[in-house]
Amino acid sequence: MPDNATLKRHADLVDRMAQALGLDLEEEMMRGRLDTDGIGDAVLSCTGCTHAGACEEWLQKQAVPVAEPMEGCRNADLFARLTQGRCA
Repeated sequence: MPDNATLKRHADLVDRMAQALGLDLEEEMMRGRLDTDGIGDAVLSCTGCTHAGACEEWLQKQAVPVAEPMEGCRNADLFARLTQGRCA
């Protein structure tokens, strides 16, 4: 299990990537398209990525909103479903 610092870092990356895509994860939860387990799964999936530093740099350089997440994003399918208004 990842430590707290790792979980916080990747939770931030998931949230920032969602924001870059024009998604508000809290709003998605209120609309019933995402639940806390879905967010937790996204964060855990992100912790398995070995490109967190590259992701942080990519996010800093983007003019938002972006059409797609960074190439290789482990949560690309989740973000695509939410962007299309479908449940996660």
